[in-house]
Amino acid sequence: MTLLQVMPEDDATTVLVRTRDSAEISAQLAPFGITLENWDTVDLPAGAGQDEVLAAYRSEVDRVAKEGPYPLVDVVRLVPDDSDPDWQAKADGARTKFLDEHTHDEDEVRFFVEGIGCFYLHLDGKVYAVVCEAGDLMSVPAGTTHWFDMGSRPHFCAIRFFQEEDGWVAGFTGSKISAAMPTLDELPAA
Repeated sequence: MTLLQVMPEDDATTVLVRTRDSAEISAQLAPFGITLENWDTVDLPAGAGQDEVLAAYRSEVDRVAKEGPYPLVDVVRLVPDDSDPDWQAKADGARTKFLDEHTHDEDEVRFFVEGIGCFYLHLDGKVYAVVCEAGDLMSVPAGTTHWFDMGSRPHFCAIRFFQEEDGWVAGFTGSKISAAMPTLDELPAA
């Protein structure tokens, strides 16, 4: 179940809000134009490819793509593979890429097919940590200051929606606030 934890930007030890109530999470995020919705999940074979994933969620994907409009849709998957000696290094590189605070020139829209990831939204002097799980669709408007953590042992599959091929490039703010906040690995146990 989705988790929201809100902290002051200058004190990660103080928890202002911590909830798994979807209505409360939506109410906390709505003033910033951020939406979170939940789709029924579909059982897919392990390692299902892009075509299988998109076919399984075709009606929802088509609706979101049209409403966006988001003409470009793909699937990204990162799951532990201990048989690959380079897997952890690849995972660490992928994780590090988006751990620093940044913005995008277009909306960031992700549906979690499996696994988890955390969007940290830096808004009005607070940090909103939203742990998304399978079935969650999160939409973050263009220009929203945020970062993303997939954890130290990433396991997720997500459908990504884009407006343009190069619109998802990160514009880093230079802030080190992300280093002062709890990581995804620390949030569920907090």
